[in-house]
Amino acid sequence: MGRLLKLREAHKTDAPATCSVLWAHDGSHLATSCASDTEVLIHDLSAPPPGRSGSTAGSSPVVLRHHKEGVTAIALGPTAGPLASGSFDHSVKLYNFPVGSFQGNVTRFTLPIKSLAFNKSGSLLAAAGDDDGIKLISTIDLTISRVLKGHRGPVTGLSFDPKHDYLASIDSFGTVIYWELSTGKQLHTLKSIAPNYNSDSSVLNTLSWRPDGEMLAVPGLRNDVVMYDRDTGEKLFNLRGDHEKSVCSFCWSPNGKYLATSGLDKQVLIWDVDLKQDIERQKFEERICGLSWKPVGNSLAVIDVVGRFGIWDNPVPVSMKSPTEGVVLNEPHSLFEDEDEEEVLGKGISCYSGSLDDSIEKGSGDFSPISRKRVKKRGPSFDEGEEVLQEIDSRKRRKESENKRGDGEIRERAVRMQDAFQVGFTPPQQGKRRFLCYNLLGCVTSLENDGFSHVEVDFHDTGRGPRVPSMTDYFGFTMAALNEKGCVLANPCKGEKNMSTLMYRPFGSWANNSEWSMRFELEEVKVVALGKNWVAAVTSHNFLRIFTESGLQMHILSVNGPVVAAAGSGDLLAVVTHASDCLSSGDQVLEIKVFNINEATQTISGRLPLTPCSHLTWLGFSEDGRLGSFDSKGNLRVYSDQFGGSWLPVFSADKARKSEDENYWIVGFNATKLFCIVCKSPESYPSVMPKPVLTILEFSSPLASSDLGADEVENEFMMTNLQLSEIRKKIKDMEAFGLDVTALDDEAFSLEVKLDRCILKLIASCCHSDRLVRATELARLLSTQKSLKGAITIVTASKLPILQEKFSTILEERMLDDLKTPEPIPTGRSNGKTAYSVQPPVRLSPMMEKSPDLNNRTPNTIKPQIKSSPATETLKLVKARYSTPENLAQGEDISKERELGSKLEKLATFVKGKGNATSEVTGKDVSSSATGNVKPELKFPINPFARVKKAT
Repeated sequence: MGRLLKLREAHKTDAPATCSVLWAHDGSHLATSCASDTEVLIHDLSAPPPGRSGSTAGSSPVVLRHHKEGVTAIALGPTAGPLASGSFDHSVKLYNFPVGSFQGNVTRFTLPIKSLAFNKSGSLLAAAGDDDGIKLISTIDLTISRVLKGHRGPVTGLSFDPKHDYLASIDSFGTVIYWELSTGKQLHTLKSIAPNYNSDSSVLNTLSWRPDGEMLAVPGLRNDVVMYDRDTGEKLFNLRGDHEKSVCSFCWSPNGKYLATSGLDKQVLIWDVDLKQDIERQKFEERICGLSWKPVGNSLAVIDVVGRFGIWDNPVPVSMKSPTEGVVLNEPHSLFEDEDEEEVLGKGISCYSGSLDDSIEKGSGDFSPISRKRVKKRGPSFDEGEEVLQEIDSRKRRKESENKRGDGEIRERAVRMQDAFQVGFTPPQQGKRRFLCYNLLGCVTSLENDGFSHVEVDFHDTGRGPRVPSMTDYFGFTMAALNEKGCVLANPCKGEKNMSTLMYRPFGSWANNSEWSMRFELEEVKVVALGKNWVAAVTSHNFLRIFTESGLQMHILSVNGPVVAAAGSGDLLAVVTHASDCLSSGDQVLEIKVFNINEATQTISGRLPLTPCSHLTWLGFSEDGRLGSFDSKGNLRVYSDQFGGSWLPVFSADKARKSEDENYWIVGFNATKLFCIVCKSPESYPSVMPKPVLTILEFSSPLASSDLGADEVENEFMMTNLQLSEIRKKIKDMEAFGLDVTALDDEAFSLEVKLDRCILKLIASCCHSDRLVRATELARLLSTQKSLKGAITIVTASKLPILQEKFSTILEERMLDDLKTPEPIPTGRSNGKTAYSVQPPVRLSPMMEKSPDLNNRTPNTIKPQIKSSPATETLKLVKARYSTPENLAQGEDISKERELGSKLEKLATFVKGKGNATSEVTGKDVSSSATGNVKPELKFPINPFARVKKAT
């Protein structure tokens, strides 16, 4: 470290305050301000005393006294541009620079201003502070072009994208928003990624685009600076070195190769961004709160919190590349930075010269040459700032169309692959407790303090058992997984010397020292998961490492790509990885595999579907072992065996949310409901304190708008059908192992009744909407005769005789087929219970074979019914239907119906054993069953439609 740089007093302060320093584009002047001083100073550096490092001009500065209270922010326009200042007095003012003549008031706020920024052409000035909204002001006619609203705290930093597409802003809570200038919409919202300075007004969060506009620098939460991608908002890398406290200010070198950072530890570090390491540093007596790199040399201007400023000569060692190498000096700044001069002149657009009297003059038809006439007063409908934004939008569209020309090649912007994340975690916030894991059982929280953390485990059910003692964390755990028996924690690498650590803590054990840990020297743990008697971790080497509950290393598998997330439940482990690079459209290409750890098998393998242009935000199992995923667009998908294994969308946040500012942070789900925590925008994560409130939401499929107007009933129909399908699959699987399925049978029957209710409601809607074909189709899906009779009642009340006739036919067919259902036969006793055997069923009629409901029903799912013969009930129904006065009065031909009734009457008499008749169905004499010709030991059910063996 070099000798201490001496600073010169510029502003007098009674207490530490925010101060600013800016360097003129030609390096001849400096502008300084202080939040405890009403003056703005312009220092002339054209003739500094020779031979003094850190010296400043000897002449008196130009003093601007136009604010009534302290100046909180200053900004300098492009070459020969204006100087803007904001103050605690709520006003924004403009001056000629470096002359210092006052030009006028720009705008006023209702609260103090905290940040100002010009775009590269000088046509727009962004101003923000404690007010709700960022004002975009046209410097041509001083009109407000747009107000951007989205921050929940004071906006403390603004930075225009050098390519004129975006504006980045940061607030005192550490939230960063990318604004699209052409539309004014939020492109990306990065919440709580920077320190929270809401309680300390002397420190302001700041941010800055690199001069080429490819990345955005933001102060990080670990005494570092984090770089974020220009287009996707994804984290690229961070600069972390010897700052002992948070970084509070920084600035880029003119060529973007170096970055100067100032921290709360009173140090200023110079970083080589390409090498990601600091190359020089300087210690100061007070905290440096303002930095500005000289545009035309290797010098850095600094100012501290007590108003003293100075110049650090040669902050980049002379043996290294100059901070201005490759920079085109004195380049003209125009609205269209990437267009050549002839194209700009052809459009009649003049470069901004710094005077409010200069403007863009357009004529009708052909464009006129450059004009420097005074802007005339426009009508109320004219908005020069809006026109500037429209020009930006048109330039953007023109560049996109040009990218699609030439040899059929489309140059798409690069899209980053999603980083790995731990299910149920929340990002760190300085000074606040965070979740390492949160699920339906409980949570694991961590609070960082003085270099180490305190980890606590809490269960939602406080009566579950003894409280798990808190743990002092010296490793810096950032991820965890929790189940009934224990929790696993892990941390990433902190550098070359700090290794990634995996630790398991059981909640109860018969032996001492049951806690264990693993260290990884050459790889880093990315995600962890827990299951029944196993612990899993996926590492940066694409290894899936599986340990037993006691710490025995059991399996090491290779996964197909970088891991995204993992989740465990019982014997099942789900792992999501990248299958390939992202598509040009921005879609993530993910693959999912589900392993059965106990059986060492793989049960599911395939692509994980996501909503277009979204990323995975949650992965997990329900209590009954169903796998689900949730994406950033708010869609929950559940894996089902239907159609050979498919992902079914069962919840859509767009249809469920009550207001636009609701965000759903998923915790878990069951067969019919989603458990989540509702966060109010722009927050996406819950805070530990106060304790989050769990919200239960009903599943809602993304159904199309139906012509029935019964969306809720249709949604209930689909969800119940899905439940019934899952229950039937479980019954089939359990019966294959000889397990008792009585409880599941009862549940399936209840779901069938519930499904029938939904179908009856839909039939009523079809009757009202005159959808008779659909009503008939729904009637065939009814599972019970009672439901069919209810459907007949509905259509009768709706006065639809044709539909009534259709339903009655379906009912008769159903009753006839019930006669073919085999009856149970006692075959003995097993385990103290009577065992039954069932005859093979007779082939169903063609009409009933088409019924989707009966196709799904297997003999194992049909309950044995021992009751009176359905022939008697059918006979009563036929008599009641065809002997009514209305039918007789209408003279209907009911001879066929009477013939059917006669047959049914004989069958009923035969079943009751009260008559000797010849079967008209088989033509055989069946009276022998009453005379004893059939062997009495035969215990077959009496079936009038089957041949009966005579005794030999």
